[in-house]
Amino acid sequence: MLQVPEYVSIVFSLTTFFSIYFFYRASQNSKTVFLLLLAWTIVQALLAFSGFFSNTGSMPPRLIFGLLPTLIGIAVLFTIPSGKQFLKSLSSTHLLFIHTLRLPVELVLYWLSLYKVVPVIMTFEGANYDIFSGISAIVILLLMLRKNPVSKTLLVVWNLICLALLATIVGIAVLSAPFPFQQLAFDQPNIAVLYFPFVWLPTVVVPLVLLAHLSTLYQLLNKTK
Repeated sequence: MLQVPEYVSIVFSLTTFFSIYFFYRASQNSKTVFLLLLAWTIVQALLAFSGFFSNTGSMPPRLIFGLLPTLIGIAVLFTIPSGKQFLKSLSSTHLLFIHTLRLPVELVLYWLSLYKVVPVIMTFEGANYDIFSGISAIVILLLMLRKNPVSKTLLVVWNLICLALLATIVGIAVLSAPFPFQQLAFDQPNIAVLYFPFVWLPTVVVPLVLLAHLSTLYQLLNKTK
């Protein structure tokens, strides 16, 4: 177990469950979606509690078993007709709510860096600029809720920029983890994501954020006037 204050775990756990809730709402309150996400979240928690992910010497790293299935699932959605229909049916407003949760994620990463379980480079004090995504998502969401038009071009560009920021921090996180191919932060490696509840960051929150971006872009690029 990590030696971090309880409030850090509570804030992150709430962030994870709100991510699931907002995606559930985006899916038009699909019980199937909710149950699948809940089951996946519980499985990842059990694996973390068992110490499965904390064995960092194996190749490939065991954390890939928490991330790869989600990436395969996302790819499947974009390749089968029912998956494409599902993507089109998602509520863009509730998908934006998911991106606002990147603010508490950034706060949690900062707290974790203070307790030496993630490197500073993974925070807004280092090379993580994903806080822009959370702040700008709130601005866009407020405009949409007030019925102010937001141009399709702006939304496409915003999603692409935020995807790039997401890819950047994911890359930093992977290269900072204590895996055989670690390249960064040897003095303070990224170990928090190997333990409960922070394992939900790469296995639940990040995949939902990624899917929220990709599905929004899919809707925008296939939108007819």
